[in-house]
Amino acid sequence: MPYRICKTIEIESGHMLSKHHDNCKYPHGHSRRVELILESDELDANDMVCDFSVLKVALKRLLDSLDHAMCINTKDPMYKAFKETYGDRVIGFDATDPTTEVIAKTIFDRVKESLDRYGNKKGQPYRLGKGVRLIRARVWETSTSWAEYGR
Repeated sequence: MPYRICKTIEIESGHMLSKHHDNCKYPHGHSRRVELILESDELDANDMVCDFSVLKVALKRLLDSLDHAMCINTKDPMYKAFKETYGDRVIGFDATDPTTEVIAKTIFDRVKESLDRYGNKKGQPYRLGKGVRLIRARVWETSTSWAEYGR
């Protein structure tokens, strides 16, 4: 069985679900908890899957973009007005409602890309072994509800 580690991150973000029939179609926010699970068949020279600081360094840009952002379907009639008013704080989801499931997959894909870039750069302050892989991103929408995406 592989070794696994989990890094938990908390962000504040909002969304609107244009396809929803009830209150979720209106702008609202969540205090989201994001769990990122990495695994490796072997430990590194420091007897770790990787230093947790790797995740902090590799994910800074992603977290900065998601924290205090509003996620909106680009087909939502309010998308353009929100984007013009709030600029980069609005994240458009291409013809897709930013449900927690969709956000979990988006975070998984972006974290995987960030870790791949981090691992391929020379001179990083912390090492990321070649065998380390992201296996799951779990996003808590509330204290009792989550969605996850993984491979």
